[in-house]
Amino acid sequence: MAKILCVTACPVGIAHTYMAAENLQKAGKALGVDIKVETQGSIGVENALTEQEIAEADGIIIAADKDVPKERFAGKKVIITGVKDGVHKPDELIKRVLSGDAPVYKPEMAAASKSNSNAKRENPIYKHLMSGVSYMVPFIVVGGLLIALALTLGGEQTPGGIVIPEDSIWKQIESLGGTAFMFMVPILAGFIAVSIADRPGLVPGMIGGYIAANGSFYGSDAGAGFIGGIIAGFLAGYVALAIKKIKVPKAILPVMPIIFIPIFSSVIVGLLFIYVIGAPVAQVFESLTTWLAGMQGGSSILLAIILGGMIAVDMGGPFNKVAFLFGSAMIAEGNYEIMGPIAVAICIPPIGLGLATFINKRKFRPMEREAGKASFTMGLFGITEGAIPFAAQDPLRVIPSIVVGSMVGSVIAMVSGVGNRVAHGGPIVAILGAVDNVIMFFVAVIIGVVVTALMVTALKKNVEGEPAVAVADGSGVVATKPVREQKVEKTEVPASNVEIRKLTDITSEYLIETDLVGTTRDDIIDELISKFNASGVLSSKAEFKQAILNREEQSSTGLGMNIAIPHGKSPAVKHPAVAFGIKRDGVDWNSLDGTDAKLIFMIAVPEKAAGDAHLKILQMLSRKLMDEDFREQLLKTNSKAEAYKLLEDIQ
Repeated sequence: MAKILCVTACPVGIAHTYMAAENLQKAGKALGVDIKVETQGSIGVENALTEQEIAEADGIIIAADKDVPKERFAGKKVIITGVKDGVHKPDELIKRVLSGDAPVYKPEMAAASKSNSNAKRENPIYKHLMSGVSYMVPFIVVGGLLIALALTLGGEQTPGGIVIPEDSIWKQIESLGGTAFMFMVPILAGFIAVSIADRPGLVPGMIGGYIAANGSFYGSDAGAGFIGGIIAGFLAGYVALAIKKIKVPKAILPVMPIIFIPIFSSVIVGLLFIYVIGAPVAQVFESLTTWLAGMQGGSSILLAIILGGMIAVDMGGPFNKVAFLFGSAMIAEGNYEIMGPIAVAICIPPIGLGLATFINKRKFRPMEREAGKASFTMGLFGITEGAIPFAAQDPLRVIPSIVVGSMVGSVIAMVSGVGNRVAHGGPIVAILGAVDNVIMFFVAVIIGVVVTALMVTALKKNVEGEPAVAVADGSGVVATKPVREQKVEKTEVPASNVEIRKLTDITSEYLIETDLVGTTRDDIIDELISKFNASGVLSSKAEFKQAILNREEQSSTGLGMNIAIPHGKSPAVKHPAVAFGIKRDGVDWNSLDGTDAKLIFMIAVPEKAAGDAHLKILQMLSRKLMDEDFREQLLKTNSKAEAYKLLEDIQ
C-alpha cells in the first residue's frame, strides 16, 4: 500500500486546517492509500510526522497558507499548495503523488514555495507595516511611561528646562525610558523588513532604522523619525528579498541568509540613507529652521499654525524636532512666547487620540482602545510619540486630525500670550510652574484635544455598525429594526464549569435558530450574538461583536460547502458557548469556494479561557461538517429540537 504524508495549516490555524486534514484522510481511504496528516493549528502541531515515517513515505503533500518548515522533507517528492486545495481537491493531490507528478524537494525551493500560497488577500504593504508597528508599540509605551514617571517624581524646574538630578534614581529610570525610545525606530524598520524578507531582513532593517533615527550620519540634528524608519524598513526588506532571489552556487547557499544577504543589504540601505536620502532631508530641515527664525517679526498667528502643524505631523520626527529646537533656542534668547504654543501642541495628539478612544469606542478596535490609555497618559507628560501607533495604522485620518487640533491649540496659546520657560511640553510643565498664563494654557490644550478627538472620530469608520434584520410585524409587511431592539426569551445555557466533550455541552436549543432572517453577513452575526446576549453568555454585545469582526478581517470564516464558523475570543464572554443558525437561501460570506453560507456556527470563548478546549471543539466541528450527509440532514431540520439532536453527534 502506498504511503503519503500530509501537513495542513492555515493562517489562523483553526477550521481550514482540520477540514483539509479530514478530506485528505477520507480521499486516501477511498483510493486505498495509507494517509497520515500533521495539523499545524492554533493548538500547536498535532499528529506530528516522525523521521522514520518521512523516510518511508512515497510522497508529501503540504496544503498550507502559512510558512511550514520543509527542510525535513529534502529529497522526497513534495507537492506544495494552498489549504484550499486540501479542502476541495484532495483526490487530485493524492493522484499526483501516486503518478509521480511531484518535484523532489530541495532546500533552494523554500523561497519559491511561498509564492504558491493562495491566501494573499491582505494588502501586503499594510501587512508589513503592521508587523513592524506591533513590535514597536511596546517600546513606545514602556519608554513613554518610564520617562513620565521619572519627570513626575524626580523632575525639577530649572531655567534650562525640567531636569532630573544626575545622582537620583529617577535619572536612571529616565535613561531606561530613553533606551526604549532609542530602540523604537530600529525595531519598527527591522520587523517591517522581516515581514518582507524573513530573518535576512532583520539586520539591514534595524541598521537602516537606526541611521534614519540618528541624523548624525547625514548632518541632521533631528533625524528622519518614524517616517524615516518606515522608509528604511521597506527599503531593507525589498533589497534583502531581491538579493535572496539571486542564483548562487550550492556551496554558498547555506550561508546566504546569515552572511551575504545581511552584509550586502545593510551596506546598500545604509549608504542610500546616508548619501541619497538622509542628506537632502538634513538640508530641508536646516532650511526650515532658518525660515522659522525669519518669521519672528511676521504674523504670530501664522507662526503658531506652522509650529503646531510641525509638532504634530510626525510626532517626534524631524519636523517635530525642528519646531521644538526652534522654540528651545528662543528660550535662550528670553522669548518664552514661542515655546508656550509648542508646549500646548506637543500634548494634543496623544491626549486627543486617547480621549477619542474613551468617548467613541465603536470607532476603535480593542487594541487601539488599550493603546489609547497609554497615549492619554503620555500626553499628560508631553510625550507626543504616544500618538504614533494610531498614525501608523490609519495615517490618512489620524494625521490630519492631530495636525488640526495642534494648530488650534497653538494659535489659542499664541494669541493668549502663553509662555513656557522650559524646553518641554504638556500639562506637566504647567504643574511644575514653568508656564505663564496657566489658565489659558489649559484652555488651549482642552480645545485642541477636543478638536482632535471629534475630528478623528468623525473621519474614522464605525467598525461595528448597526446592521438591521428583517422582522415580520404580523400584517404581512416586513420591517427592519436593529437586532439589539428585538425582544428575546431568556433561556438557560450550559453551566460555565462543564467539561466540554461534545458540542452540545456548550449549546442549548435556545441557542439554535433554524430560520435566520438577516440578509447580510453582519445581520446574521447580530442575530446570533443576540442569542448569546439574551442567555447571559455576554457582558457586552458590542465588545464581543468587535472580536468577531476582528477575526473576519484576518480571513473569512466562510469555509465553503455552505458553511461558516465565525468565532471570537473576548473578555466580554462569561463562558464558552456555541450558537447555530440556518439561513435557508444562503448569505454571502466570502467563502473559499464562493458558495453562500447556509449552516452558521458561532463560537464564543472567554479571553482567559483555560486550555485549548474551544479549539478542540472547533476541530471536531470542522471534521464533522465534512460529512455531506450530515450537512444535508442539518439543512432539512425544521425545529430546534431536531437540530439539537443532530448536533449531539459532534464529539
